[in-house]
Amino acid sequence: MEYRKEYVTVKLRVDPDGSIRPLSFVWVDGIQYKIDRLIQRTRAASTKVGGRGMRYTIRADGKETYLFEEDGRWFMEVPIINNP
Repeated sequence: MEYRKEYVTVKLRVDPDGSIRPLSFVWVDGIQYKIDRLIQRTRAASTKVGGRGMRYTIRADGKETYLFEEDGRWFMEVPIINNP
């Protein structure tokens, strides 16, 4: 399966020590999803669409997924659906 980068708007909390915590993101359809849980934060590459930066493993709307920050931009990996 092929994937593409989907850039999203992210609402953040920045603490006095400089740590960043994503609170929610806005999907392409305009719906805002609250991040229920931040599971992990690590420096990693996106193996599906390329790019390096911080990878946040999150739970939103009951689903676990990745949210990436790369050079100040935020994206998610989205499968490309090919209709026959």
